[in-house]
Amino acid sequence: MDTFSEKCIEELLCYVYALVDPRDKKIFYIGKGSGDRVFDHSKAALNDDDESLKLNLIREIIDAGYDVEYYIIRHRLTDKEALLVESVLIDFLTYPKFNTEMLLTNIVSGYHQWDEGIKTVDEIATIYDCEKLIADPNDRILLVSLNKTFDRARAKGDTLDLYEITRKHWAISNSRSTKINYVLGVYRGIVRSVIRVTSREWVEEKSRKRCCFSGELLKDSPYLNKTVSDYPFGNGGAIRYIPTEYSKWK
Repeated sequence: MDTFSEKCIEELLCYVYALVDPRDKKIFYIGKGSGDRVFDHSKAALNDDDESLKLNLIREIIDAGYDVEYYIIRHRLTDKEALLVESVLIDFLTYPKFNTEMLLTNIVSGYHQWDEGIKTVDEIATIYDCEKLIADPNDRILLVSLNKTFDRARAKGDTLDLYEITRKHWAISNSRSTKINYVLGVYRGIVRSVIRVTSREWVEEKSRKRCCFSGELLKDSPYLNKTVSDYPFGNGGAIRYIPTEYSKWK
């Protein structure tokens, strides 16, 4: 791909990106921008006569039959924040005492924020241009909002266990709890986690009985990265049932 949709551009705000040589997976350029800035260098290499190490390398990659790989390092930044992230990365990658083969691997493989960390441009499009969730009529689904939990953790700089924050502690109907076979964790209107339920238990939490599910965290569920715009939580709500008709749960 060589362009983002308008929806992606609105969600990205300012971002910091890396250009990677697909032949050896090495980062050769760090930049910042907004809109389609990440793609502009390859377009310039094809359309302009300017000479630079960057553009010449891009032309070499294209002439060899490959495409430059694009990675969004951080997004949803202000311009000032993007400038800082960009400068830190450039310093880190070019400082002679640090610029070793192993450090490049470490940068790619380190811990990154769940929703705004390193992603390919295709993954960005998958998240922000996602399709609507269409539930299998045989499934009984509990949607749970992860907004507050995730935002609190991000504010504190804490890491998250996606399975744990999705499975508990939910104040739900006892009559429906035993019929639920999938719990879908939703953040910012998009399904970020799917648990196939195998068991559940009730625990005392904040002076109320709340349900904790156990099961398998699925990484290839068709429900992942789908928007739940057809199933809004409502003002302050944290759960939602699918199907929405109570009669279908009997």
